[in-house]
Amino acid sequence: MDQSYRFHMAILLLILLLVIQPNSAYGSCNCDDSQAKNQDKNGALVYKFVGIGSILIAGGIGIFMPLLLKNTRAFQPETPIHFLIKSFAAGIILATGFLHILPDAFESLTSPCLGENPWGNFPFSGFIAMMAAIFTLIMESIATGYHTRAELQKSQPLDDDMLEDNIASSTSSTGPAILLERSNSSNLIRSRIISQVLELGIVVHSVIIGISLGTTQSLRVIKPLIAALSFHQFFEGMGLGGCIAQANFKTRAMTIMVLFFSLTTPTGIAIGIAISKSYNEYSPKALIVQGFLNSASAGILIYMALVDLLAADFMNPKLLSNLKLQLGTNLALLLGAFCMSSLAKWGGS
Repeated sequence: MDQSYRFHMAILLLILLLVIQPNSAYGSCNCDDSQAKNQDKNGALVYKFVGIGSILIAGGIGIFMPLLLKNTRAFQPETPIHFLIKSFAAGIILATGFLHILPDAFESLTSPCLGENPWGNFPFSGFIAMMAAIFTLIMESIATGYHTRAELQKSQPLDDDMLEDNIASSTSSTGPAILLERSNSSNLIRSRIISQVLELGIVVHSVIIGISLGTTQSLRVIKPLIAALSFHQFFEGMGLGGCIAQANFKTRAMTIMVLFFSLTTPTGIAIGIAISKSYNEYSPKALIVQGFLNSASAGILIYMALVDLLAADFMNPKLLSNLKLQLGTNLALLLGAFCMSSLAKWGGS
């Protein structure tokens, strides 16, 4: 579990270095002078601290809810409520990628602060999102394949006699049990990989929006953004919490993942407050770094919502054989997407 903690901290530090460091060298470009008229530094600071508390509580409640309910019979895997909640969470994550993160990426990489060549001549945001989705697929496949082969090697017979015994045992009552245990182990490994990659995609964007809120001095921007981000973290936490619950992590690993999600955006806000005097989010290098990270994050979340959360469930025989449940999951998916989409209209990303 120490390795999991070190991995999470290394990822967070890398993101912070990428986002923060470039700005000191490029502080001259100012493409948002209109915001200066609405600046109130003292009032903004108060609201930022309110935002830290509000977002921390909302994110914590959102991610804890699925974990607290996971042992309840009605919320067990492949029950109707499980399908409905998972579909709702997938809709939230899908809308987050399409409507909150990807537009920010396009805005950053098509900013007038960047030159027309090459940024205006190629859709870098879409390209990076596509490559991130492909890379996520490749990494999931490689990691799952590695663990599957490792499990098979553990029980591989050493000679022909043992092989015959193993074949014979597969026809007995213990044979299906062995195959079922291997299948469950493979599904568990895949669920853990999914939850970790999903958290990585969420955290990348959370750091960026936290720093952006922390450096903003306009009350007109901060007030609606705090409310939107609080709901954003709550719903996003529900989606991630559901995946973590299904992965059956040990208590320590689960605690690390929960804290990592809950604290990332508030930490980003605190860092933004600390560097607000020197940070310029409209500097060319900052726009490029933010655009690349947001594009990659969007690609990861869109892929995971469609492939890892929806595809398997929507083709599940239990779902296909139950028309009411099938209609319910479709409605839950649309409802989740609508809830997160409404936040894009209300307060932005």
